[in-house]
Amino acid sequence: MPSRRAATPLLSRDILAELPKSDLHLHLDGSLRLPTLIELAKKRRVVLPSQTPDGLLDLVFKRAYKNLPEYLRGFELTVACMQEPESLERVAYELAIDCRKENVFYIEVRFAPQLHAQAGFTIREVLAAVCRGLERAKKEINKDPRVQRGEVPRFECGVIVCALRFFLPVFSAHYRAYFDALPSAPPTSIYGLASLELARSAVRAVEDDGLPIVGFDLAGQERGFPAKDHQSAYQLAHEHFLGKTVHAGEDYGPESIFQAITDCHADRIGHGTWMFSRRHIKDPAITDKQAFIDKLVRYVADRRITLEVCLTSNQQTIPELRDDLSKHPFRLMRKERCSVTLCTDNRLVSRTTMTDEVQKAVETFGLDARALKDVLIYGFKRAFYAGPYNEKRAYVRSVLDYMEAVFLRGGIDVTGPR
Repeated sequence: MPSRRAATPLLSRDILAELPKSDLHLHLDGSLRLPTLIELAKKRRVVLPSQTPDGLLDLVFKRAYKNLPEYLRGFELTVACMQEPESLERVAYELAIDCRKENVFYIEVRFAPQLHAQAGFTIREVLAAVCRGLERAKKEINKDPRVQRGEVPRFECGVIVCALRFFLPVFSAHYRAYFDALPSAPPTSIYGLASLELARSAVRAVEDDGLPIVGFDLAGQERGFPAKDHQSAYQLAHEHFLGKTVHAGEDYGPESIFQAITDCHADRIGHGTWMFSRRHIKDPAITDKQAFIDKLVRYVADRRITLEVCLTSNQQTIPELRDDLSKHPFRLMRKERCSVTLCTDNRLVSRTTMTDEVQKAVETFGLDARALKDVLIYGFKRAFYAGPYNEKRAYVRSVLDYMEAVFLRGGIDVTGPR
């Protein structure tokens, strides 16, 4: 294998930008265009801290955040501006267009439709609006003659619906209705019921409406809000063949990843940052922490449970990674032969792109071309692709052929044996 010093300079920013990429962990409400946010805010009379893109970057969407609440502040503003079908459709359309401009050929857009649903605007209608935007972009992109001739892979996309581990009545009118209808119910019961309702809506959106809903997710604070509360929702998603991913190991330790796998049938894990951390294990019943981690890592690697790694986002929310990204377990994940893919998390809130994420991985962890090829193709192989498996295989093959051609144009042959 080429040395890190010899291999890394070959992977220029131009090559990284041209390479076909996927983004499997991409939040809709964290990835707006700033001019669009400003325009939508004016229409809805949402008060922004600034009326200019530069001002919002300085005051809200920063390079670095003091803490998680400051990071989450931006979502309060974006969600408030995405409360009508037209705004949701527009944001989804623009996101797909922006991704394709940097050669991201496959995206799975995730969001919590409960934050947008209200009287007269149901969860399924929210989902339909987002899907319309994505479908419009997909048709427009794939009209490109190069795509029609098979010279460039076509653009594909799907939607992942996000349940929340924790919410309050102020989060949205939809969530407020739960507290009004069940005033004496324990919050954990309310959280689980809301997730189950979302799973039912997602299933109906696929089976009755034909929408490209490809997966189910669980986001929000892990500590104190276990995945088990949402077991019924995940069981329903599992029974109806939806892909299953869970935000886990970002705000809590290896136990959270274990819960995601055992209680929620997780096919993928969002972040998984603390999978190797003994100090993040809090369960007193786990007496041999290293043995627990070893078994967990082996299980994740063996079952090809893909880890959706978001380097920039982790730097922004995890203090110890801000100044030294090399402390990120991405290197360990690869050493243990885990299935790992790079993602943006939030293009606006994290001020990043897929090209930025790939460049960070190459420069920080010394990925050579072959290693990068493996990481990039995992994103396509482990996607919750909406079509038949044979169609997915053919699509991944077309991406792989294109990827190898891009490398070759840059003077790098990744087709032969190592």
